[in-house]
Amino acid sequence: MLTPPDLAEATILATVRAVYGRPAVRATFLPLGADVNAAVYRVESDDGEPYFLKLRRADFEPIAVEVPAFLRAQGIREVMAPLPTADGRLWASAHGFEWILYPFFAGRDGYEAPLSDAQWIALGRSLSAVHRAVLPPALAGRVPREDYAPRWRDIVREFDAHAGTRAYPDPLARRLAEFWMTQRAEIRTMVERAERLGHVLRDRADEVVLCHSDLHPGNVLLGENGELTIVDWDNPILAPKERDLMLLGGGVASNWNDPRQDALFFAGYGSAALDPIALSYYHYERIIADLASFGAQIFGGMQGSAEERAWGLRMVQGNFRPGQSVEIAHSRYQQVPRNWLP
Repeated sequence: MLTPPDLAEATILATVRAVYGRPAVRATFLPLGADVNAAVYRVESDDGEPYFLKLRRADFEPIAVEVPAFLRAQGIREVMAPLPTADGRLWASAHGFEWILYPFFAGRDGYEAPLSDAQWIALGRSLSAVHRAVLPPALAGRVPREDYAPRWRDIVREFDAHAGTRAYPDPLARRLAEFWMTQRAEIRTMVERAERLGHVLRDRADEVVLCHSDLHPGNVLLGENGELTIVDWDNPILAPKERDLMLLGGGVASNWNDPRQDALFFAGYGSAALDPIALSYYHYERIIADLASFGAQIFGGMQGSAEERAWGLRMVQGNFRPGQSVEIAHSRYQQVPRNWLP
């Protein structure tokens, strides 16, 4: 959320004290993230120790805290895991939200600052450990498995069917519809190609690993002393490793598009044969998911504040700028051998 929920600071502090047994005396809202169902705060105790509080409503899944807690317990120190409540749980429910408390990590994210050579190696090493992790059967059975379903593509198709004909009273929705029409050919091409690539992948029996699934620069935090931590484990999934490795080569951000960075990353990760079909699929699917989620926020239901919806529009438009995600995705698609496709 970019705007705070209707929750008084006194309520937040009292809940943290009661649920976590932490002597909280101050809560400061942090306008971070694109998720309109999640609000975050910096909470300070009476001795000045800071914590990071995440309040989540709607689509909370326990695996979002159970998976990182397991990985951290396995010794993957770069994984940010939640702190336990006073009675040993990983989260609590109160005031219409799920409450999750973390240590506060002081630093900048991968959009704000470049990773050092050592941090690129550490990111590769930690992600390799995540991909090699073996979850307990009871936990693994609740983690979704990649099925290449057309959920996001179907939503985009629906928006595309109406963008040029429907009257939108909201000015932001009108602006998105107008922009959509200027990019309609690109959008349809991406949906068609993702569908085609997804069919190929669904017909294969590729090995799956535990993936973070949303490993963009904003979810990699960098400390002043070279520390690195991976946050926001809301949607872990069992999928081909390319689900996470598409982050390289500009898969999620143009500032992560340097072959030298790739070499440092794989110095930590280890050797890995990357499938161009899976990389291309996940790159297109990432852009399509943005179109679907931000489109739903702006077109369907007026989700979030005007500030959040305006930010979503800028995010959509940014993907189509020269040298950004759409252009890079098309370039990645051209690397797929044509005889590998039906």
